[in-house]
Amino acid sequence: MSQIKLASVVGFLESFAPLQLAEDWDNVGLLLGDRAANITKAMTCLTITPEVVQEAVDGGVELIVSHHPMPFRSLKKITSDSTTGQMILELIRNNVAVYSPHTAFDSAGEGINQSIAERLGLVEIQPIHALDSRAGTDDQANEVGVGRTGRLKKPESGQEICIRLKQHFALPMIKFCGDLDRPLQKIGIACGSAGQFLSDAARLGCDAFVTGETNFHTCLESLAHQVSLFLLGHFGSERFAVEMLAERLSSEFPNLSIHASIEDKDPIQYVTGT
Repeated sequence: MSQIKLASVVGFLESFAPLQLAEDWDNVGLLLGDRAANITKAMTCLTITPEVVQEAVDGGVELIVSHHPMPFRSLKKITSDSTTGQMILELIRNNVAVYSPHTAFDSAGEGINQSIAERLGLVEIQPIHALDSRAGTDDQANEVGVGRTGRLKKPESGQEICIRLKQHFALPMIKFCGDLDRPLQKIGIACGSAGQFLSDAARLGCDAFVTGETNFHTCLESLAHQVSLFLLGHFGSERFAVEMLAERLSSEFPNLSIHASIEDKDPIQYVTGT
């Protein structure tokens, strides 16, 4: 397997999901590693956990592209006293770099929210908040920005949309607020934990909003706005995208061994029955 400079992969990721698109509070880009290092194996995941770190070490992975940053917040010390410190130290000992695109990937022209909109078959897709001025590029196939809105080609009931969402994202269940029989056509989308954009979706005339997770009061707000709310779960709304990113990286760097982590799992279990 040929070696590729880490800087080359980082350069592609920065062009695919420009860091200027990231939210101001976010921690994105190359978070751990030497740009001059040579790599032969890479792995994508949604979140770095001890199990994901062990998978990388056991598999000889030299780069983890993790959607969620690690570390997420500033650290004053890196010791084995914390789980985050233990993981960072283990990654450093084994020369494993970490890159996170996070909210830049959410908002990119080929990013997570755009992909959800396309999988739902929406047309007239636009960002909830356009961010062209922060993109740093003028050749995006799709307009970049926070979230997405779009229209179904014909109205569908909440029940029909629930069924399609479960199928498209291989979900065990979907949480829903609203009337399952009500016909819906204009859909707002924001992956992850993005209930704060519900009011924006309502303002833009959406009669439905798709996100990963939100709080109880936002669920009540959705009923007050008469905006049907679909909750896919945080993992469910984003995991597909790291699998998609692994495929994109494989296409861009055919000489690298790249796969999506198999230890990257939803921490929430869904219990049914009595």
